[in-house]
Amino acid sequence: MSSKPIPGSTGEVLTTLPSPYLPHAATGLLYLPRFIAKCKYVKTHGALPASYAKNYKRGLDRFLSLHLGVDPVEVETIVHTSADDAEIDRRLLALFPPEVRAARWNRELVQKGMTEAGQEFLKTALTAMGCADRAGEIKSVPDLIDFDEGRIE
Repeated sequence: MSSKPIPGSTGEVLTTLPSPYLPHAATGLLYLPRFIAKCKYVKTHGALPASYAKNYKRGLDRFLSLHLGVDPVEVETIVHTSADDAEIDRRLLALFPPEVRAARWNRELVQKGMTEAGQEFLKTALTAMGCADRAGEIKSVPDLIDFDEGRIE
């Protein structure tokens, strides 16, 4: 039987955040719905739990923003000051370049963690979670996120 993360090993887990593999309806960009959801969480709750705050507007949030040529704070500001999802999408589309190069970003995202250094990072993270036996199965950073949040059994 495959191991599961030790409860609390990564800190508080927000199972309400969307999978990094979920595409944004208006752009096709993977991970963008997750970044938007984190911004909404901060707007509602004032902050993310410590386990998420350490990578908020950094990590994959920042990699996506760099891909788009925008500052992650600009995305956060749009989410925090928009009345609804339609306004968020409209304002993000105005902020982002006309060509978001979704296929390029999506390919890069699903491969995050597949380098030799990335595999060491995943192995270390899985070991800390009590799941070193899953190192060959959890192949990327998005997989690790989905595993930690219970979307991968």
